[in-house]
Parts: sequence; structure tokens; C-alpha cells
Amino acid sequence: MQEAGVQAGDEIVEINGNKINSKKDINKIMENSNGEELNISIQRNGVIINYLLKPTEVISKATGMYLDEKCKIIMVEKGSSSEKYGVRENDKLIKINGLEVNGDREKAIEEITRKGINIMLLTIKRGNEEINIELTPDYISNYYIGANFKLAEDNFINRSINGGIETVEFVKSIIDNLKQLISGNVGINQMMGPVGISEVVSKTNGFSEFFQMMALISLSLGVTNLLPIPALDGGKFLILMIEVIRKKPLKEKTEINIQLLGFSILIALAIYITYNDVIRIF
Repeated sequence: MQEAGVQAGDEIVEINGNKINSKKDINKIMENSNGEELNISIQRNGVIINYLLKPTEVISKATGMYLDEKCKIIMVEKGSSSEKYGVRENDKLIKINGLEVNGDREKAIEEITRKGINIMLLTIKRGNEEINIELTPDYISNYYIGANFKLAEDNFINRSINGGIETVEFVKSIIDNLKQLISGNVGINQMMGPVGISEVVSKTNGFSEFFQMMALISLSLGVTNLLPIPALDGGKFLILMIEVIRKKPLKEKTEINIQLLGFSILIALAIYITYNDVIRIF
């Protein structure tokens, strides 16, 4: 950015006509930029100045597998190199290129991302069987504008604004995850129930992180409860809307059967998710 003429103390107000409220707005634009030149509007001493800037490309390795603290694979992205070469959820990573990771997640990630390795030999444990998988990782382009941003002043107003932005972003992520679940890009076995949530909460550090996790869980439950599924409040609202359109109420027996069907589906889903949580932990 310095080469383009941007100076320390400048404030980015727009990129390609999109208003910038936080660093997350910039990150989202970078993700979708494909390395194309950006029109950046900055404010300097009350004056708006426009610059054309080409983001810096940084290429990184990606396998599409996600590890827990004990190097157990908890998720494999659809279409990733890990899925392509046969890595599965609940496999346990034992060795990478002959290096024993011994349940050390940080060591495993360091070896996976190490430069100069185009082919990785993974040794995984699946049940009682050890399997060797030769994997060629994907290479992903990330784009940056090359600027460090000043942190906002830590006061009540800024915390409230940031809390509101975080809340909106989290609700958007929940909706996006639901879309991916419906489209099949995310499997039901990647969902987490009370057992899995309890494990995550137990790993929080300090009251601040604990209360933040509680807030996220409450927000998730609130959004989920509004889904148009029988036995949830969203399902009841859907029935009321149907009755408004029909201009007459549903028969009591019909509504009871609908609610029982929805309740049965939710209970079956809860049992399945809890089973997956237990398998994932142990």
C-alpha cells in the first residue's frame, strides 16, 4: 500500500464502492478479489483520496482435513485433496512423512504446512488398522493489501459496536452453515450436540472466553428455534401462516400429528448427533 501512496494514519472508508466498517469487511473483499485491482477510497485529514491497488498474493498449502487436539480428524472438506485421496473423519493421524506426531496437533500442522513438500505420506489409524496415504495437497491463493490496522480504543461504545457486528456476523455464519447442510456441502455428522458442546466449553480459558462461548451457544439456539420445523417455535409460526393463508385453522388432530412428527425427527437427530459426539471424543 505504501508504494501506491497510502500513508500511516489514513482511514479506509470504501473498497470497490463497498463501505468499510471493520477489518472483517476488508477480509471478505480480499477473499473474493481473485487478485484483481481494487479501487480503495481513504480519508486523510478530512479529504477523500482514491487509489488503485493490486493485492499481494500469498499461496498456502491446504489439505482440507481438520484435527482435534489429539490429531484425530474431525472433519474432511468436500472436494478437498484429503477426501480425494481417501482420508476419512475419525481417522487418527499418526505420522506425516515418517515423522511421528504422537497426538501433538501443533507438530502435525507445522509438518503439513512446511514449505518444499509437494507430496505428503500420511500414516493414519482407522479402527485397529494403520493405513498409508500418499497425498498431494491443494494450493490456495490468499490476497492481502499489506497494511496493519490500529486497534479501536477499548471503551464501552466501541465494545458495544463490535459486539453488535460480531453478533450479526455469527448469525450470518449460522444461516450459511444451514444452507451448506441443506445443499449437502456439510454433513449431519459434522454437527455438534450437548456432549460435543460440553467438551468445547470445558476447554475455554477464563471467564471472558467462557461467557463468550455461552453467548454464542444461546445465539445458535435462538436462531435454530426460529427454523420452520414442527415442534420448534418457527414450526408453530409456519402453521399459523398456513392458517392465515387458508383462512381457517388446521384440525387439532392434524396439528398434533405434525408436531409429533417434527418432535420424533428432532429426537432421532439428537440421538445420532450425540452418538457422533461420543465417538469423536473417544
